[in-house]
Amino acid sequence: MANDDLVVNRVHSASTATPGRSINRVRDRQLVIDEPTHLGGPGEEVTPADAFLAGVSACGVLLVQGRARDTAVRLEKIEVNLEAVRHRSDTSVFQQIDMTFRLAGPSPQQAVQLVEHYKTH
Repeated sequence: MANDDLVVNRVHSASTATPGRSINRVRDRQLVIDEPTHLGGPGEEVTPADAFLAGVSACGVLLVQGRARDTAVRLEKIEVNLEAVRHRSDTSVFQQIDMTFRLAGPSPQQAVQLVEHYKTH
């Protein structure tokens, strides 16, 4: 595979003077991410799990939106609600993740096809 076929994302993360807090740089943006309070973090900012799940949810919105655009399906709005469940004793494993897609504009059949596109990618 040629190097021009690759997309490289770079993130820099560092500790701060506040225990349980990290500063994360993504391109020219800065994100503050805290360790969850039950693990000793300050609990004022989003947690790593929140940031991860927001990425998954945003991916759902953007993939469906892009597919609608590419297939000329009218999509006025898309919303994705995501709920994830973990045991407090081991938060590294998600027990269950539920995603609900709400689409305005496409027919029911088109909506199913758009969400299926997300599920297969």
